[in-house]
Amino acid sequence: MAYHLSLSLSLSLLLFTYFPSNSQSNQFCEAGIGYDEVGCGISSSSTKLLIKGGTVVNAHHQEIADVYVKDGIIVAVKPNLTVGDDVKVIDATGKFVMPGGIDPHTHLAMEALNTESVDDFFSGQAAALAEGLKRCKSLGALAMVHAENGDAVFEGQKRMIQLGITGPEGHALSRPPLLEGEATARAIRLAGFVNTPLYVVHVMSIDAMEEIAKARKSGQRVIGEPVVSGLALDDSGLWDSDFTTASKYVMSPPIRASGHGKALQDALSNGVLQLVGTDHCVFNSTQKASGIDDFRKIPNGVNGIEERMHLVWDLMVESGQISVTDYVRVTSTECARIFNIYPRKGAIIAGSDADIIILNPKSTFEINARSHHSRTDTNVYEGRRGKGKVEVTIAGGRVVWENNELKVVPGSGKYIEMAPFSYLFSGIDRADASYLSSLNAPVKRFKSTT
Repeated sequence: MAYHLSLSLSLSLLLFTYFPSNSQSNQFCEAGIGYDEVGCGISSSSTKLLIKGGTVVNAHHQEIADVYVKDGIIVAVKPNLTVGDDVKVIDATGKFVMPGGIDPHTHLAMEALNTESVDDFFSGQAAALAEGLKRCKSLGALAMVHAENGDAVFEGQKRMIQLGITGPEGHALSRPPLLEGEATARAIRLAGFVNTPLYVVHVMSIDAMEEIAKARKSGQRVIGEPVVSGLALDDSGLWDSDFTTASKYVMSPPIRASGHGKALQDALSNGVLQLVGTDHCVFNSTQKASGIDDFRKIPNGVNGIEERMHLVWDLMVESGQISVTDYVRVTSTECARIFNIYPRKGAIIAGSDADIIILNPKSTFEINARSHHSRTDTNVYEGRRGKGKVEVTIAGGRVVWENNELKVVPGSGKYIEMAPFSYLFSGIDRADASYLSSLNAPVKRFKSTT
């Protein structure tokens, strides 16, 4: 479950911690979806895979090795492995074998403006949980903040309407980068006051990025998450004369003017920003058309859950801005560490879950709405081409994508329990104790007897 809390700051706060055992993992089963001959979801029969000859890439190391998988778990990662005959073999020679990507930020089956995003938990994926910053700290939960100044945005929207600007461009003009920067700074200062880690979602502007950089330089534990749309696009599409085209780019915070994206790419490459999400939240052109006469009524959100791994490779690795190991870190490992599921997820080592992708760096991709798997009829990356294609996806030890074919059914996914108090909380108690001892208070005073 995910709850957005409206604070007096006009910041939206999500609390991301662990899922209770048996939370809602059987929702598809209870609905009778995803059953096969042996029960709910995928078959329970033993599965064995051997991925041969690929370059195995983790966040801090890469080597040419084989990967042996049994019953959904990575058993061994070594060169020239020999196993039995009852094993499916995948030849990964000349390709990269990496941990499956983890998208830290999606909105699936989400209600907005009297409609619901068209991708649900089968055509998309995961979720989060429940209160304020102080409560987060006591729970060991990571506060995730959507940093915009709601009151100022409301005034900006009124100003645009008064000026007769009712189209999608009014959305961007009503919430400029300085408001994102102001809200980001306010959230950071409040987290600093409480002394708890903070995660700023969808960092879209130089203004917000610079606030995060300043906080991290001072030693504050702040995570900055750019999203693919902010890295890859600029706001020119919002001025398109065709409403359907322009409205598909409406999201919050808005996609920014040219220059912001390159600055965010630089920040990702030098470690100021730590991982890449999508804020995937899609509405079709009919839903977007509800705001044809008033941009305030356009449902906010763009796609990205399917395109993220390809675009990050093309933008950041193919261009030489980050290494292959850094690619694994920003698309998988760092997310797993932040949300306390590493090394079960985010690594290809013995004992990790067998969630694996095989990426061919020589293969090319093209993005369009005709061939994507989202239910929306538009795509903000329409016509984009690049190098580096995921050719095989393995989830829980089973091949779920191969030869451009999806091999999965509703109900085969599952919730992963995430323990509280990730590495971001390490040393927080000591810092609190040091702060308290530095106060030299309360002062013991005596009352005059005269």
